[in-house]
Amino acid sequence: MHIDNFDWAEVTSSLDRQGWAILPGLLATDQCDAIAGMYRDSPAFRSHVVMARHGFGRGEYRYFSYPLPNLVQTLRTALYPKLAPIANRWHDRMGMVVTFPATHAEFLKRCHDAGQRRPTPLLLQYGPGDYNCLHQDLYGEHVFPLQVAALLSEPQAAFEGGEFVLTEQRPRMQSRPMVVPLNKGDAVVFAVNSRPHRGTRGDYRVMLRHGVSEVRSGRRHMMGIIFHDAA
Repeated sequence: MHIDNFDWAEVTSSLDRQGWAILPGLLATDQCDAIAGMYRDSPAFRSHVVMARHGFGRGEYRYFSYPLPNLVQTLRTALYPKLAPIANRWHDRMGMVVTFPATHAEFLKRCHDAGQRRPTPLLLQYGPGDYNCLHQDLYGEHVFPLQVAALLSEPQAAFEGGEFVLTEQRPRMQSRPMVVPLNKGDAVVFAVNSRPHRGTRGDYRVMLRHGVSEVRSGRRHMMGIIFHDAA
């Protein structure tokens, strides 16, 4: 994992164009396997959510507790300063007064001071027939507008189906679906809630949601890195 080695100019351009960008090979195979292997037996989690009980879809996930596992903490800390300038520029284009500090520690202090103290990075597990309904990961007043999801399983080898899906809703238009192609170890950076889109009369907001299509066979693991904490 070498965060500085990614083409951040291209990541920025892709985020501006479509609301998402791929970080290819963010995680090595052994890192993927180590994180996925934590799902059942690790004490590293604060809660367990079965999606069907809440109408979220089918499948399940676990939120990590503090202190986060070293790799999760490292990713959260290292990715944030790369994304904060994009977040600030987006907010400026959308006429939003909230700005984001240079370091993740400073932003977390803002969250914690407002009562958002529960960590939000999570590990998701899907089996045959499982899926994740379209949603947004909003956990309180303070929301960082970008998040990251890393695929920990190999498509076609460990599972079939289970595509990562985004939809974009522009004013007075039908939703536009997007399927993000990911291999094991790849990550996608995407808009949590809204992003700016440049129209003929200037910038306006478009709304995004994300989810996972039905897994046809096998088992699929994914890790989510959300930068704001939950109330």
